[in-house]
Formats: sequence, C-alpha cells, structure tokens
Amino acid sequence: MTQTGMPVHAVGWSPAGGLHLLDQRALPEREVLLTPRTIEEVADAIRTLAVRGAPAIGVAAAIGLASSLPRATLAEVESAAALLRATRPTAVNLGWALDRMLAAARAAVDAAVDAAVDAADASGDALDKAMRAEAEAIRAEDEAMCRAIGAHGQPWMEPGIGVLTHCNAGALATAGIGTALAPLYVAHARGVTPHVFACETRPLLQGARLTAWELRRAGIPVTVITDGMAASVLASGTVALVIVGADRIAANGDVANKVGTYGLAVLAKHHGIPFVVAAPWSTVDLATPDGASIEIEMRAREELTVLGGRQVVPAGAEVHNPAFDVTPHTLITAMITDRGVLRPPFPFVVTSALVPPPV
Repeated sequence: MTQTGMPVHAVGWSPAGGLHLLDQRALPEREVLLTPRTIEEVADAIRTLAVRGAPAIGVAAAIGLASSLPRATLAEVESAAALLRATRPTAVNLGWALDRMLAAARAAVDAAVDAAVDAADASGDALDKAMRAEAEAIRAEDEAMCRAIGAHGQPWMEPGIGVLTHCNAGALATAGIGTALAPLYVAHARGVTPHVFACETRPLLQGARLTAWELRRAGIPVTVITDGMAASVLASGTVALVIVGADRIAANGDVANKVGTYGLAVLAKHHGIPFVVAAPWSTVDLATPDGASIEIEMRAREELTVLGGRQVVPAGAEVHNPAFDVTPHTLITAMITDRGVLRPPFPFVVTSALVPPPV
C-alpha cells in the first residue's frame, strides 16, 4: 500500500454537503467510501461499525443529523436523535454531540418565536443552518482536539520508543489525527518515529485491520501481535509505553475502553511501564461517578462464533461478548487530554493550568 505520510480522513462532509465515511468494515482489503443519506442509514453505519471510535461516532452523528433531515421539524430532529443515541450506549461522545445538536436546533426555533416569525420557518432553512453550523463546529473542534492531544503527548515520545496500543484510537477513530495515536503522528512529523506494537484486538480485529493499516499508510513502523502475546512483549523490554484511547471516562477517572484494555493496564503496572490514556475532554462524563456505573455494550454472538466465515464455536456453547471493559483509575499513570496532561487523582474540573498549547 502506498505510504502517504499523512493520516487518513475517516469522517467529514461529502462534496455534496452530506456525511462522508470511510467504511471501516472493508479495511484493510478495500477502501470504500460511504455517503449515508437517511437517518436510518446513518444509524446503521454507527451500529454496524462502518464508523467507530468515540470521537468519530459523535462527529458522524452530528453531520448525519444535520444533513439527512432537510427542512425537518424540531420533533423530527428529536426523534432522529433518539434513534442515533440508541445505537452505541458506551461511547459518551455520541450523546454529547447529539445534545449539542438538539440544543442548537431548539435555540433556532426559540429565536424564530422571539422574532415573531412562524416557528415553521425555523424548522426549515433556519433550523438547517443552525444544525449544519453546530455539526461543523463539532467536527472542527474534534480535529483541533487531536492536534492538542498530539502536542501534549510529546514528553513521552523519545526516538525509537516502543509503544503498545490496543484497538484503534487513531485517525480512523476521529475527525483528525486520533487520540492515542496523535502523539505518534506528531512525533513522526518531527522526525522522532516510534515503533508501535498493535494488539490485534479480538474479536473484530480493530488493531490488526485498522491501526496497522493507518500506521503503515503513514510510514510508522508497526508490529501486530495477538492479544495473548501482550504479556510477553511487555516483559521483553521492547515496550516503554502503553497508550490507549477511551470511550467514556467516569468522574473518578475510571476508563471504559475496548475490552482487553483492563488486562493491559494490569500488565503494565506489573512491569513498571507507564499506562497512559489519551482522550478529549468531551469523553469525560461527570454524570457517571465511577466505572461500575458505565453501561457496557454487549455485541452479537456471531462476532465470537464465526471467524473468517467459519464456525469456530460449537453450537450450544455460551458466549460472552462485551465490547468494552473498565480500567480502574488506580492503574492509570496519566491522561492526555486536549486541555493538558492529568495525573492522579484526575481532578476533572476546568483549571487555568489546563490550557492547550499552540499546535
């Protein structure tokens, strides 16, 4: 595959003003572009993981809501938002983005009423304009967030450092250069190129299919390992940093991320290796007190029982297929956010000390 040296753009606006997605179900064999036109198609793309990664899901939902409901009423927008919200319960950015979109839509209607304009007009052009503007703001903020995380992560980026990551928290998971992979991309652009060990991430292989694909495309060395090899790789001394993304961060600092993350945190602690979480501030959910309060999405049985089109689990055997697990905050060395680097006890309040540097 041709290496461009640049991260891929996975989600954004299509030339026609609709939603543009790189279908992640087809990678790495094929690059398929999707342009969902109806709210049902947007919901299906999120539910079936054509788009995945908490920030990318939020951006896709925002653009999809803004572009798939021309001249809709406020009630129709609210109904569509409810449909999208139900697709993936664990990733907080989905609900966060939809709440922002609904607030913008309601404000447009309220403004029309205050101006003594027929509210129906606000459900037409004015409502469309307000939602498109908010969706673009969410997309642009996500892109800037990635750059800020990349800049804040540079203290860990030493020449030739071995970095282990899990699942995919790169450009494919955001509207920018990623969260966990953002420091790697920034370092690579500066000529400080790490070597990445990517856990394959069963059962859907996001590490093998997606992380390895985008890093190779950008010219960053990557070695794929099975999830079961992580312990021996960490014990070998070739890895000096474990960095992962997050789908939801509870108020006490507990982190929900792709299942298998918790085990890596335990292993990193045992081997004295920093375990770092990289995520935007929007992933922090102050309404969720701790990890035990996070709803964990359960996925379909077939994701475990069928591999490469072949039945690999005997009929009648039970399966357990959570998409995420929760890593206790006590195992986390630091969190890199777009507002700065946090260390235990993870004070999730806005402070003047957490201001993104120029990037």
